[in-house]
Amino acid sequence: MANWLSHYGGEVSGYKIACTNSTAQRQLSVPGPFWGQLLSALCFASPARLDASQFFMRVIEAEFGFRMARNLPPGAAPRSHEDIVDAVEGVIPSIEIVDSRFDDWLRVGAPSLISDNACNAAWVHGPLVADWRELNLVEQPVTVTVNGQLVRKGSGAAVLGSPLNALAWLVDALSARGIGLRAGQYITTGVTTEVYFAEQGDHVIGDFGAAGTAEVEFC
Repeated sequence: MANWLSHYGGEVSGYKIACTNSTAQRQLSVPGPFWGQLLSALCFASPARLDASQFFMRVIEAEFGFRMARNLPPGAAPRSHEDIVDAVEGVIPSIEIVDSRFDDWLRVGAPSLISDNACNAAWVHGPLVADWRELNLVEQPVTVTVNGQLVRKGSGAAVLGSPLNALAWLVDALSARGIGLRAGQYITTGVTTEVYFAEQGDHVIGDFGAAGTAEVEFC
């Protein structure tokens, strides 16, 4: 599967975390979070223009991302909070576009969703915020606007209580499989609002306040 993903989407640029809140877990009938890969061919700098016809559906997820400053090799879990924070270069505003090859994707369960690379179809990232440690990511408001209209609101608290909690979960989950994080890799931590189903012609902006914005247009 890893070889197929690499052939399809290029190099592994990082990882995505799915189902980091109880609502998503209930909707997808999964017991907890799971992860997939961010592939280089599917990562785009904001503002991005994407061909709407390349997706079966365009599920918008406004997510806090991180970029790693140094390697974090697999080791004894759990990693300390300080160790994880020290390995992070900065926080990144981002929009994940979720899609699936399964018609009944809400019912197929975790193994099938994982085999679908955790339903990652694209990831749009804004500029890195290097002084992110001054931000309260838990309480940071997040909004999604579509064609100038506010459609979703949320905060970092929706992501396992904090985006850093999600990152810590991923570090331990990868470590259990003998996988570490590398300097320069991206991590996107899960949806901060209710999802939004975008259509062709939609211009979507995820606003993370002091953490910046990410935007994508479906042409």
